[in-house]
Amino acid sequence: MTLRLYNTLTRREQVFIPINKKEVGMYTCGPTVYWYQHIGNLRSYVFSDILKRVLIFNGYNVKHVINITDVGHLTSDADEGEDKIEKAALREHKTAKEITNYYFEIFEKDLKKLNILEPNIWCKATEHIKEQIELIKKLEEKGYTYETSDGIYFDTSKLKDYGKLALLNIENLQAGKRIEIGDKKNKTDFALWKFSEMPGKRQQEWKSPWGIGFPGWHIECSAMSMKYLGETFDIHTGGEDHIPVHHTNEIAQSEAATGKKFVNYWVHGAFLNFNNEKMSKSTGGILTLSELNNKGYSPMIYRYFLLTAKYRSQLNFTFENLDNAKNTYERLKRTISSLLENNEKSKNADDKRINEIYLKKFEEAINDDLDMPKALQVLWELIKNEHANGKIGTIAKMDEVFGLDLLKQEKVSAIPSEIMELVNQREEARKNKHFQRADTLRAKIKLLGYKIDDTNEGVRVSKI
Repeated sequence: MTLRLYNTLTRREQVFIPINKKEVGMYTCGPTVYWYQHIGNLRSYVFSDILKRVLIFNGYNVKHVINITDVGHLTSDADEGEDKIEKAALREHKTAKEITNYYFEIFEKDLKKLNILEPNIWCKATEHIKEQIELIKKLEEKGYTYETSDGIYFDTSKLKDYGKLALLNIENLQAGKRIEIGDKKNKTDFALWKFSEMPGKRQQEWKSPWGIGFPGWHIECSAMSMKYLGETFDIHTGGEDHIPVHHTNEIAQSEAATGKKFVNYWVHGAFLNFNNEKMSKSTGGILTLSELNNKGYSPMIYRYFLLTAKYRSQLNFTFENLDNAKNTYERLKRTISSLLENNEKSKNADDKRINEIYLKKFEEAINDDLDMPKALQVLWELIKNEHANGKIGTIAKMDEVFGLDLLKQEKVSAIPSEIMELVNQREEARKNKHFQRADTLRAKIKLLGYKIDDTNEGVRVSKI
């Protein structure tokens, strides 16, 4: 089978050809760990997990790197505003390290709940300051940098193909509207190193050849990806919002420093929309995985929901859509459970066989730019075909890509819907700071024979 992927850099589907025959280097832009990751953020990691699983399914050894941004990401996503980590530390009266460790641990747990395969390497920006400084020095030696009152900047005008990933029209971008650019020479120039306004005040700052400060957001990904995957590697993934700025700047600084192509395949996932707008922390209305779970939607239901759309298509989140996915997933699990029971009763070897006809259809779907809706359709066709053999073995093989625990036998939670409704009412009361009503609802739930535990991962409900 030949894997085809849509490459943002070329704006077309291409046959995937790795640099090394059976080895694939893959880098995924990780989170800025200053707050909980919402379900929109998590869509990006499910998509990259599917890509990784498809590569493994095709026989490749994947070296997967995910970065953790624990310094340098400013509130504007560019070069203005406060550092998100420093701001969170002040808000929560904690150290920056406490903030980043806490939110990273929750992020890791969310990935495990979603059956997302762990990367070979987690790399934190704060643990790679030396590599980032060395990369900036290399850019300085080649004449790509200049100093302003607040930092060291990359001069984008010195790179002829700057903006090629996003197809930026620099002239129109520059002339489009008046924007305060401070000491920057060009609107598209970006910070490589930011000076501390008041050295000693920031929790996270380091000495450098240019003064005490901290790295820019973009430089960390270039420095860390090239350290672990080489100056040119196979695949870089991330959300589509990274295309115009973050990934564009990664390419610029990396290729300016090395004189080589940075990445061969740029693969981007689309947004999860909420009320037809991008789900984001800044717009509000976000949901975490734990909040979904508290409302009766397991992580596997959410994963199934995401697989019903192609990764490059924007997906609109509504509870009606999620309910449809829940009903379909639970019906799928019940059907497979019956297959397992019948197979056990008949004591045949069906679970060891593979249905090559359906597996081939499945492979064609997943290798067609990760067409998961089509792959799910093939799964349902197999299950519904009364004359098909090798169902269990083939489902097991397909689930190596789906990651949906399709053959996992599990007891369904016996928490009644009326109890969950009271739990949801209590959560709403707490959210609106109606604490007396929340306590009343908790007491009512207890009288009905159930207890509530408020944990860092959300509310847990269990029978007394």
